Amino acid sequence: MKSLFLIAFTSIALSQSPVPAGAQLEKLATGFQQPEGPVWKDGAGLLFSDIARSTIYLWSPVDSSTSVYLHPSDSSNGLTFDRQGRLILTQMLKRRVSRQVIDGSITPLVSTYNGKQFNCPNDVVVRSDGSIFFTDPDFNIPAGQQSQLHFQGIYRLSPTGTLQLLDSTFDKPNGICFSPDEKKLYVNDSHKCIIYVWDVINDSTLANKTVLYTIPAMGYADGMKTDEDGTIYCTGPTGVWILSPSGVYLDKIAMPETPSNCNWGDADRRTLYITAGSSIYRIRMTTTGVRTSGFRKSGFYELRENYPDPCDPGTMIKFHLPTECDVPLCVFDGIGREVTTLVSGTLPTGDYSRHWDTSEVSSGVYFYRLSTGSYVIARKLIVLK
Repeated sequence: MKSLFLIAFTSIALSQSPVPAGAQLEKLATGFQQPEGPVWKDGAGLLFSDIARSTIYLWSPVDSSTSVYLHPSDSSNGLTFDRQGRLILTQMLKRRVSRQVIDGSITPLVSTYNGKQFNCPNDVVVRSDGSIFFTDPDFNIPAGQQSQLHFQGIYRLSPTGTLQLLDSTFDKPNGICFSPDEKKLYVNDSHKCIIYVWDVINDSTLANKTVLYTIPAMGYADGMKTDEDGTIYCTGPTGVWILSPSGVYLDKIAMPETPSNCNWGDADRRTLYITAGSSIYRIRMTTTGVRTSGFRKSGFYELRENYPDPCDPGTMIKFHLPTECDVPLCVFDGIGREVTTLVSGTLPTGDYSRHWDTSEVSSGVYFYRLSTGSYVIARKLIVLK
């Protein structure tokens, strides 16, 4: 049974908030023990972990049903997808970062640093070059086991499998995400409710660590995500805290249960899905993936509005890459099923355009999406025959 909760706005700068006035927070499912790590799987729905039940569930947008996607998941926590669309997961029971391959089996990627077992890998993000960044706090170490490391780190696993310790000064590193241009990395210190930001140098080195924001409430910070404007969404005490890229408080999505993580979903990536308490929620947003105007080239990935729109028998799609990367550009139907791939491969920095022939599809609403690893940009188009 779905239920609706009105958003309580506590913004000091409401005009800057990305949350639409009168928005509603919708409870989708409940009865879980420790939901975490939501991630959207096109054509299927929302995947999320239940740490305590050692299960990954799939919530379907078609009939609002919830089914088991993976069990046992070895107490998976953070979930994301790599450049090839394979599921990356942190497995707290095995104290490792792993990948699910095409046949559904799990392949461990990394479980030790300098011969010592990780504490308990928590949250994870994949960059556009294929490198995996993850946090390793010491809470949730399996019962009866001990920490072998004397610090709690932030790591980078390169596409070739080289592990790099990026920071070892945290108390409890937890949520992790990139800015849209991937030149900034955000990580929160969970129990201190502090969000830090670094400059990312040469794709692999962190510099200029700075406190971005301290959440002024009792509790702890958890999972984080950014939108296409660089706005930060951090789950924490009493709700999802929304901050500008410079660390200015914009708003808070008040939650009836303590949130643990969030992520963007639906074909256009304009819905924020939230795991909290024993439930999963969603709220329809006005940002992420779809810009209302303009075409910014100041170091950001950009996706222009297609022309013509509505279209038939074809339309032109243009985009900008601020750096060389492996970029798929795909078209999806209204429920997230892939219709066609317009670009698949590595492209250098520059402006690009691709034509989509719509002669073989029916009239309706479609979404074209540019994926860049840690970030996804999507826009809506209409085919009218």
